[in-house]
Amino acid sequence: MAIRKAGVVGCGLMGGGIAQTCAQSGYETVVLEVNQQLLDKGITRIHGAWDTMASKGKITQGQVDEYRARLHGTLEMTDFADCDLVIEAAIENMEEKLRLFPALDRVLKPEALLLSNTSSLNVTQMGAVTKRPDKVCGLHFFNPAPVMKLVEIVKTISTSEETIETVRQFAVSLGKTPVLAKDTAGFIVNFLLIPYLLAAIRMLENGLASRDDIDTAMKLGCGYPMGPFTLLDYVGLDTTMWAAEAIYEEYKDPLYAPPPLLRRMVISGMLGKKSGKGFYDYQ
Repeated sequence: MAIRKAGVVGCGLMGGGIAQTCAQSGYETVVLEVNQQLLDKGITRIHGAWDTMASKGKITQGQVDEYRARLHGTLEMTDFADCDLVIEAAIENMEEKLRLFPALDRVLKPEALLLSNTSSLNVTQMGAVTKRPDKVCGLHFFNPAPVMKLVEIVKTISTSEETIETVRQFAVSLGKTPVLAKDTAGFIVNFLLIPYLLAAIRMLENGLASRDDIDTAMKLGCGYPMGPFTLLDYVGLDTTMWAAEAIYEEYKDPLYAPPPLLRRMVISGMLGKKSGKGFYDYQ
């Protein structure tokens, strides 16, 4: 099916980045938030990104105006009624997603696709609470969504091949490189990345090396663009913990068990860049 209009649930860093990407790729885009304050904050962030791109000569003012005209914010889920595809980018919590998916299912037209940006949760379970499980799959973007080239398409045992092909074409139209993963916790990237991040935390927790030396070692020794603690702060410590818990729940492999230090930092509100403090201080 042809995708002409896209919806995005959530206008935070990830949802806003996805909405920005859709609008600047030529799609009429509707983005939903729970209140006007969060919606205004998200839309302002997107407009600011476009203004910055224009000031650096990356796009023209005419393009900025076109992008803005395609992007529409809303507080009403019913505004998704004529969307061809909706991407859920709400909080990484299964209870919230199981509340959202039946509500979205009731609003969307029968042929519309329903995707989740989850980084590790069970997409099959989300599809099972709808009447369109064949039209449900994962489409996992990476932060920042407008910049990162990879997306993971997550196929459940119910997802149709037609849905996967439509989503693949949609991803390519956004300028992304899609990879296909089965619906297993962590998909591809987090299945491999999470043990590495948790191992770094355990090294620090056990006094085996300092934060700065671990980051430096992985950058210069492995050629990584950033060390594990810089990456943890960028991704969000809460997001990392949720992903680790989801994978551990499925496999019971101790490699995925969140270390006590990670749990305590999340409880304390030390979530990384978004909170102003994580393993590094951003205040």
